[in-house]
Amino acid sequence: MSCGDSNTIREGDNVLLFLDDRRTYLVKAEYRRFHTHKGFIDLGELIGREYGTKIKSSLDVEFVAFKPTLRDYVFKSSRGTQIIYPKDIALIITFMGIHSGSRVVEAGTGTGALTTALAYYVKPDGHVYSYEIREEFIEVATRNLKRAGLLEYVDIKNRDVTEGIEERDVDAVILDMATPWLVVPHAYEALRGSGVFASFSPTIDQVVKTVEALKENGFKAVETIECLMRRMRVERGRTRPETLMTGHTGYITFARKALRT
Repeated sequence: MSCGDSNTIREGDNVLLFLDDRRTYLVKAEYRRFHTHKGFIDLGELIGREYGTKIKSSLDVEFVAFKPTLRDYVFKSSRGTQIIYPKDIALIITFMGIHSGSRVVEAGTGTGALTTALAYYVKPDGHVYSYEIREEFIEVATRNLKRAGLLEYVDIKNRDVTEGIEERDVDAVILDMATPWLVVPHAYEALRGSGVFASFSPTIDQVVKTVEALKENGFKAVETIECLMRRMRVERGRTRPETLMTGHTGYITFARKALRT
């Protein structure tokens, strides 16, 4: 991320201003005023102070200046389309074994939420090759990746992935698109032996077609998972699940490339 390993806020660093559990703001430490409904904050006063410091607005309301995490960059990304939630991103990263040095093909860049997470984990020695057919999404994703300090680890291609994948011997192929089954044969050719495939689909009909294509094209260890997340309201004597939860967002289908004999 742009703030590196330092815990001191420098000019131009990103800062997450925390007001409460529902209201946070991703800003840059620079010499200007940031206006909120709780008064304005002189962002220049953050420069030279440590992350975690408290700062008061013009209305004497207290904010905390946190160092942004990957979750913050994902949730605060500029949007023009539905993003993949961190709960699903975490599952994808873990199940696929994405790590520094991984070479990953992604299709369906959107506004770059998943792309940002992938770039964060493959750096500094890996790379993400992301396919997107809509130029307006590419522009937004590029801005989001640049803000997170991760653009150098990503190549965004204005290409239709259903027509083929240029890369070979990649470690992973991840699809977030309406017709992932059309890309399965191309994914097989792009992956190294034992490479991992994943697709994110909101409907079960998409999953069925994708699983059928995976089995027809030499993939093994095929499985589909739905990840649900429920927060807890914690208060002594009144602890219970929150009324609202992040329920169904999509189904994630995983598979591994088995070499043909």
